[in-house]
Amino acid sequence: MIERYNSNGIFSEAVIHNGILYLSGKVGSGDTVTEQATDVLNKIEAALEKYGSDKDHILTAVVYLADIGAFAEFNAVWKPWFAESMPPARTCVEAKMAAPQYLVEVTITAAVK
Repeated sequence: MIERYNSNGIFSEAVIHNGILYLSGKVGSGDTVTEQATDVLNKIEAALEKYGSDKDHILTAVVYLADIGAFAEFNAVWKPWFAESMPPARTCVEAKMAAPQYLVEVTITAAVK
């Protein structure tokens, strides 16, 4: 069974299939990569909880940065967010964002607890 949540006709906020949670990309508020990354990770943590998972169950992450030069700044927020032994598989790429104010977007796949 495929369960779709908060669908708007274009995308679903979350999809669960066979015990795997697929979250749509999250963007954050703020003027800097640090501020947006912090907000994005808070939103992801809340969404994981809402749909029956947590950050220790994250399998993969795709990180989009408006400027790959912000890689270290993003990682300074990302790395302490996880227990040292629990980081997921991850891809990080530079991407043109949907709006100029977005500096960071993160998409998550996680196991449901």
